[in-house]
Amino acid sequence: MTVGDTSIFAIESEITRAFEKLSWRALGFFAIHVAGLSYGIKSPDQSMLACSFDEIGRRITGRGTHQAPFAEAEAVDIAKAYTSAIYLDNNGTETYFGMSEAQFTKTLYSKSLVWAPDGDEAFDDGSYVLQFDVGDRVRLIAFKRPESLVDPATVREAWLPSDTFYNALCKWRDDFLAEWESLPKHT
Repeated sequence: MTVGDTSIFAIESEITRAFEKLSWRALGFFAIHVAGLSYGIKSPDQSMLACSFDEIGRRITGRGTHQAPFAEAEAVDIAKAYTSAIYLDNNGTETYFGMSEAQFTKTLYSKSLVWAPDGDEAFDDGSYVLQFDVGDRVRLIAFKRPESLVDPATVREAWLPSDTFYNALCKWRDDFLAEWESLPKHT
């Protein structure tokens, strides 16, 4: 199932097996498309989909709260700052967009700017997707970090009207739930 336009923004998923246990929900894959690139591994048995499903719900509930003072900085600069702050041992000495490393990291997580990875194996290919609510628009920044640093060739961004973005999340959630409910459940 794909919801949205893969050349701009889309969510793609597949349920291979549905489960009664909601903390598993289903086996399959979940991927996010940003500006023509797919982020996440598309394999029939890649991941349990409960985390991805639940994260979509949290994003819908948190509409308008994914804000940061650096939301309009260059996409590659944000991707590199994220990677440096989260994965490199800087001993807390770096600054990002005028913020200390601790302030920057706190903003990333307290404002739920990190959409992916979302807790399951869906993004074990080194994919990352950040979301920012900027006025009446949503900005997505996606990139891959196959090694320790960002691959600049994989950095993509998309700006969408908030209604378009959040309507796509709602549609995917509703369609996924309908598909899950229609399938036989495994224990």
